[in-house]
Amino acid sequence: MMGMKFGAAWSVGSVALAAALLATSPAPVRAMDGDPIAGQAIFQRTCVNCHSLDVGVNKVGPSLWHVVGRQPASVQGFDYSDAMRGTKTPWDVAALDTYLADPRGDVHGAKMFFKGLPDAHDRADVIAYLKTAR
Repeated sequence: MMGMKFGAAWSVGSVALAAALLATSPAPVRAMDGDPIAGQAIFQRTCVNCHSLDVGVNKVGPSLWHVVGRQPASVQGFDYSDAMRGTKTPWDVAALDTYLADPRGDVHGAKMFFKGLPDAHDRADVIAYLKTAR
C-alpha cells in the first residue's frame, strides 16, 4: 500500500516537473511550434530589408531560401565574413534560434548588424516561416 502511495505521488510529481520544464524549456524546443503566419509578419518587419527568400537573390545579407538545414556560408555569390565561413554547424532549428537571439554574440565577427530577436516566441515564429521557404 505504501508503495502505491509513493508511486502515485511520484507520478503526480513527475507530471508537475515535466509541465514546469516544458514551460521553461529552451527556445529550440518551442521553435518547432512556431506560427509561420506570425513569422512572416516579423520577417517583413525585421529581415526583408537585408534578406530575400528568393533563390539566388542576395541583398545586404544572403538569400534565406532553404536556410533551414543548410550549411552556413554556402550561398553562391555572397561575400561572407571570415567568422561566418568558420561556422560549421548547419542551420537547424537550435542553431537558428541561438543565432537570431544575438547574431553578433553567437558568431563573433559576423557582418550582420541586426541586434537580434530577444523574444523566444518571435524567433520560433520566424523559424517556422523560414521552414516554408523551400
